Amino acid sequence: MERPIGGSDRPMAGGRAPACPGPLPSAPRGSGPGTAARSLIVRLDRRCLRGWHIRLLDQLGQRPDRRVRIAWVTQGGGLPANAELLFRLEAAIHGLPRPGLATAAEPVALAPYEIGPDEAVSPGDEIVLDLSGAPATPTAAPVWRLDFDGLPGEAGLLAALFARRAPVAALRGPDGAPVAVGRLGAESHTVMLAAFEDYLARTITLIAAALDGAGSPTLPDGAEAPLQPGRAFDLDGLGAGRRAAGGLARQIARRLYALCFQGPRWRVGWRQVVGPDLIDLRRHPEGGWNDLPDDGRRFYADPFAIARDGAVTLFVEEFDYRRGKGVISAVGFEAGGPRGRPEPVLELETHLSYPFVFEADGQAWMIPESHASGTIDLYRATAFPRGWVHEAVLVDGVVASDATLLQHGGRWWLFATVRTGGGSYSDTLHLWHAPHFRGPWTPHRRNPVLIDVGSARAAGPVVARGGALIRPVQDCRGGYGAALGLARILRLDEEGYAQRVETRLGPGAAWPGSRLHMLSAAGGLEFIDGSRPARPRLPR
Repeated sequence: MERPIGGSDRPMAGGRAPACPGPLPSAPRGSGPGTAARSLIVRLDRRCLRGWHIRLLDQLGQRPDRRVRIAWVTQGGGLPANAELLFRLEAAIHGLPRPGLATAAEPVALAPYEIGPDEAVSPGDEIVLDLSGAPATPTAAPVWRLDFDGLPGEAGLLAALFARRAPVAALRGPDGAPVAVGRLGAESHTVMLAAFEDYLARTITLIAAALDGAGSPTLPDGAEAPLQPGRAFDLDGLGAGRRAAGGLARQIARRLYALCFQGPRWRVGWRQVVGPDLIDLRRHPEGGWNDLPDDGRRFYADPFAIARDGAVTLFVEEFDYRRGKGVISAVGFEAGGPRGRPEPVLELETHLSYPFVFEADGQAWMIPESHASGTIDLYRATAFPRGWVHEAVLVDGVVASDATLLQHGGRWWLFATVRTGGGSYSDTLHLWHAPHFRGPWTPHRRNPVLIDVGSARAAGPVVARGGALIRPVQDCRGGYGAALGLARILRLDEEGYAQRVETRLGPGAAWPGSRLHMLSAAGGLEFIDGSRPARPRLPR
């Protein structure tokens, strides 16, 4: 499963207790724009907690004059159960960051905000913010409730995305009149996870502005926030929300079917190298590529080959659609193809990918990507290709993608793209150096050494060729893994780094599909990965 929100890798304030300044001075108890909320109770359902709730509370609690607490309720309105599987699958296919605003979170992350057993909502609490979608309950304080296109809970938000419309988010006071209204937007309406998180981010903006006394109760064009179809705004019943969730579950199921069996599918390609390889050719080979077979219920990606003891072993990310996460698998290869099918060799609670495998000190080592852990980790093989044990944490407190090692100039170098404070996982290159691959690792003094979505992220091992170092890179200008670049390293030392992209390779007749993502070679075999055209029907 995904690592629960609330650890060192989330871009919100972790481990920080909320601002609780004790007894507050009396303040007006207005419930409309123009009055900043000084004391706030937030109602949440434990079963429906997500990353955006934690981000919101962290943001609301930053004001020193505001006390923020939470109250847990039941019978809230959450997303259908298959929504999480959809999000995990899209994250794996498109290389999207997780955990994020839409990721399910554990209630323990909000323990500092909980109301004590002897506390209760009193008239002194200026605002109750109900984000649970549960039926209304009597309270002495004014209650604001959130709805999307007139439906409480997140189901209305995701339903709007499936309907390809811009949802209207509304915060309503006790009488149902809007306190703040906003029409939400998203950069993409084809990747549900990305758009849904865009909506959630702007929902946080809307709520925070309203509680700070800003925000407008109407839209600029005068449009009103919609109510639930055919009923007054009271939110005392869950019928409409449950019916909406039921229809949404069916839409999600259709979307999952399309992703798994009708849309472009990730694949690994291989070939026996006869003559120049891809780095020398700078184009696809005349004979094209063979596919590593899969059974239609999983895909393979991120190929890493290693020649050891006279044999070639290919390591890949294996993503099983039913389980919704990646594991590292391996299969032996010979000139005629794979010997069997890839079998899992390393599995953790977090999603794993990019199994950078290398040999040093007479042993086999692996640095798999698991950015949800907030670390870059080293594993050692005890029974190659199986039996991997955790050896060391190379770098801690970093959200890093596609860590890649290189020994050069008497030192070891570690390349990885790093996400700090949000943004892309693919555009910011950091370097570390060490006297040994076990460390200790020192950050490069000029980090980040490169910010470029077209060439920062690694696409496989660095290759020495003709006295030069050629670094395969991902060109993500057209989306995650859209094309493969070959960059010549011009400078690599403790004072600086420079590279020049010399070749860009994309899909084509020899590699049908929409993406070309990685390159690895060993023992006279060469491997790439990317997408392939859709399959017309379910596999038998």
